[in-house]
Amino acid sequence: MMATLVLLALLQAPPPAGAPVAPGALPATAGDYAVGPGDVLEVSVIGNEDASRIPTVQTNGSISLPLLGEIQVAGLTIAEVQRKITNLLEKDYLVNPQVEVKVRDYNSQYVSVVGEMNSPGRKPLRGRTRLIDILTEAGGFKPTASTDVMITRTDGGFDGGQKSITVHLSRSASPSMQDLVNLELPLKNGDIITAFPKSFVTVDGEVNRPGRYAIESDLTVTGAVSLAGGLTRFGSTGVKLRRTDPVDGKVEIIEVDLKDVRKGKKPDVPLLPNDVISVSRRLF
Repeated sequence: MMATLVLLALLQAPPPAGAPVAPGALPATAGDYAVGPGDVLEVSVIGNEDASRIPTVQTNGSISLPLLGEIQVAGLTIAEVQRKITNLLEKDYLVNPQVEVKVRDYNSQYVSVVGEMNSPGRKPLRGRTRLIDILTEAGGFKPTASTDVMITRTDGGFDGGQKSITVHLSRSASPSMQDLVNLELPLKNGDIITAFPKSFVTVDGEVNRPGRYAIESDLTVTGAVSLAGGLTRFGSTGVKLRRTDPVDGKVEIIEVDLKDVRKGKKPDVPLLPNDVISVSRRLF
């Protein structure tokens, strides 16, 4: 139920100002977050306010605390920073110190969100940050978005070695297992998340509602004809698909027999952006 609410919130039109975008979304956890320069920490020594501070991690990776002076923390998780401070205080200054460390401001690790999102821009990473966390923080998709999202990794690559991957999120009220897997994708510092605009195909000729239609999921020729209201009484089942190569402008004509496709004799043809399907008048 929670996943359904989150996905639907991401896909809907912009919410009113100040309204939560994804009710029930889980916040990213800071457990795996590696501290870096610019992060502001909150170090509390229980029962010893004089030893407590809100230090900023300096460019050399250190923070400054009473009694301890400079401590190197860059690259350590919050748990490791807490343990390090506790051990140093216990060694020379306090008996059984109780130390609590939190990140007050996340300023060292970011991803960039561009494209068809309601609130694009740089978004801070807060621990194990997933794709769903960043899409939620970016305000969800604009109505003009296709819900195809490309993640480009500027530091290293993905498991298969590729520098970028593209995921598709369905618009179904019941998210698929693949939707859930895609939304849980963990992000890294420097990742670029691009939300693509909708792509369209054109259906003209002897259909009931000729016009342009957005490509949703894996739209095929028969699917596009169906979106256009099906054939008129004069429509021929032999249709032509006009496809223009976006690089060299070369035009390809693909003939599709809808009757053969429906009978399973021929495969349906997946559509690409800017394809044009023409349904001619049947010859009597």
